[in-house]
Amino acid sequence: MSDTKEKILDTAERLIGEHGYAATSLRHIIAEAGVNLAAVHYHFGSKEELLDAAVARKVTPVNEARVAWLDRLEAEAGSGPMVVEKVLEAFLIPTAEVASRSPEFVRLMGRMLAEGMMPRIVERHFQATAQRFVSALRRAVPELPQEELMWRVHFMVGAMAHAMCRTPIFPQTTGDAADMEPRMQRLVTFLGAGFRAPATAGKEKK
Repeated sequence: MSDTKEKILDTAERLIGEHGYAATSLRHIIAEAGVNLAAVHYHFGSKEELLDAAVARKVTPVNEARVAWLDRLEAEAGSGPMVVEKVLEAFLIPTAEVASRSPEFVRLMGRMLAEGMMPRIVERHFQATAQRFVSALRRAVPELPQEELMWRVHFMVGAMAHAMCRTPIFPQTTGDAADMEPRMQRLVTFLGAGFRAPATAGKEKK
């Protein structure tokens, strides 16, 4: 990747994370990056494509690691059931490195969530991976109705996003804020119990 392209991506990631997508103009990005508008159009075409490139740069390696991990788990399980905690590890632990190394990217994704852009981001960058993991979780907790399973997946993603915030809400939580893997391991334990819990009484739909 060229230095100019990398500089534009770094600047877009930081500014959108700080100010939000709607409030960050291409002119703001090029001024901060010290490049001209032609460079942005040459490398990305538009602000929307620039955002997609900034997301893909960090998300693609995470998704590749997730899928490779899940491939190993499915090979080990064969035709038998999956273990929910192992599936959760395959989904969550690969996020620890990018969260520890790139707090600016974590802020960017937080902005996407706050601005209601996450459905678009998921569709473009996570859909195939998400389908693989929903299928694996279905094998791990086959007794859950589909709607209940999807609500728990929804809660899982929210808990993951919250866990990736570097500063915990409560001062009683300890540990190195930059070391995300122990935090994700705690989340695996917490979510494993949640996925194993009985379906919500009176709410399940077959």
